[in-house]
Amino acid sequence: MALIPFLVDIFQDPIFSIISVLGTFGIGLFQGIILGRAILLRFPRLQNHLKTVSITLFVLFLINAILSVPRFASPEKIELSNLSAANPSEIASVLFLIFGMNTGFLTVLAISITVMTFVLLKFTHLHGVSKGFIFFFSILLLILTALSRFTDLTPSTFEVLLYFLYQLGITIGILAGTIRKIKPKKLE
Repeated sequence: MALIPFLVDIFQDPIFSIISVLGTFGIGLFQGIILGRAILLRFPRLQNHLKTVSITLFVLFLINAILSVPRFASPEKIELSNLSAANPSEIASVLFLIFGMNTGFLTVLAISITVMTFVLLKFTHLHGVSKGFIFFFSILLLILTALSRFTDLTPSTFEVLLYFLYQLGITIGILAGTIRKIKPKKLE
């Protein structure tokens, strides 16, 4: 069953499918541009090495997009009854299970890039609508991921496609947001 079952019938209509595909990619692209510009504003010395920074961020976010899609497509299901822990080693095992870090190096790499993204987001100075925009869609994605891990719901093929387009949009947006220098504002 899909993560959002009541939308399955709506997605059958080609117009709504095209709108949702373009909208999802656009949201990711816009979010990536905001993040890229915020990183350059927060760390102005990075502008001295703009090509290296933009290509490095592009590659990291592309790796994250490629590695996180399979985890989203077929998440490891977690049953709440199996989350009991009596000693510290079992607590660590439960935390690894919840965060999905018990499945190998590539998963840990994808999670590390995601954590790096949140750290960068914390250090950047986002305000107002930009911060709300990024926060809203990040929380929405977190809720959908939690739904797929803690319930019997599994993302449909179309939802996986939307997730991939969102991640790809962020990746291309990061590149677009960091490719050009930001000129300092003139004081009047």
